[in-house]
Amino acid sequence: MLIRELLHSACLRLGKAGIEDPDRDVALLLGHCLEKSRTALYLMGDESISKELEKHFLSLLQRREQREPLAYILGVQEFWSLDFLVSPDVLIPRPETELLVERAIKVWRESSQPPGRILDLCCGSGVIAIVLAKELGRKVLAIDLSMKAIMSARENARRHGVSHLVDFLQSDLLSALAPVPCFSLVVSNPPYVSQQELADGLQPEVDRYEPHLALNGGDKGLEIIKRIDEELRQRMLPGADLFMEIGADQGGDILSLFADEKKFTKRFTQLIIEKDYAEHDRIFHAKLEIE
Repeated sequence: MLIRELLHSACLRLGKAGIEDPDRDVALLLGHCLEKSRTALYLMGDESISKELEKHFLSLLQRREQREPLAYILGVQEFWSLDFLVSPDVLIPRPETELLVERAIKVWRESSQPPGRILDLCCGSGVIAIVLAKELGRKVLAIDLSMKAIMSARENARRHGVSHLVDFLQSDLLSALAPVPCFSLVVSNPPYVSQQELADGLQPEVDRYEPHLALNGGDKGLEIIKRIDEELRQRMLPGADLFMEIGADQGGDILSLFADEKKFTKRFTQLIIEKDYAEHDRIFHAKLEIE
């Protein structure tokens, strides 16, 4: 079969399966098989491919037809213009998280930070920790409950040359750490999808394939975030910054949660909710008060 014929028939199949951008996905899958760019594929349209390569491509196409995420099929996802290894053991990095990292780096560079460590809490594939280490040249501690996620993140740290800057710890949030102030910057993309949203069903790619452990935030999606609030205050240095990715409808609840000082001797100040590219609540920024 000619490449242009293969592209056309494959696009029709993915379109019928409900894939949002079938042209893009087909080009990436076939380009992966042939080790060619999207532009090169179209220039090669009148060429044919071997039966073996066609069979391999069609097997990948079938997986995408069944709504398996493209990143899991290819085994990589671009983040911060870098390729990160991903598998069903970790969430697929998304553009909203790039915005979170970008904001944290900007504030770090523009302000006087206390001399503590940097923490990536709920690190998943390690994209946050690795980008922070590369951009800031500082040691980062990356924590996750899942050992499979830790193993994936370690491999990504090796892949991007920052193994010497990123330490990994398997822990249920901060339970493995003594309640001693040591962090000057905390960046977290915790589970924040509500149990109701999970019960109602998410996009098939997410619902069927991505790890629910990294998605399920419990009641209103706030249970893990509440625990972070309770465990983090004693472990942050005065003046330290917290950046957290949140759900699109959680801004008000999170401001109320972190503004509640009744149970705590340390309080957060400068509580800010920032929008993402779609004008949804997405980034929570708070600073621990300076004593």
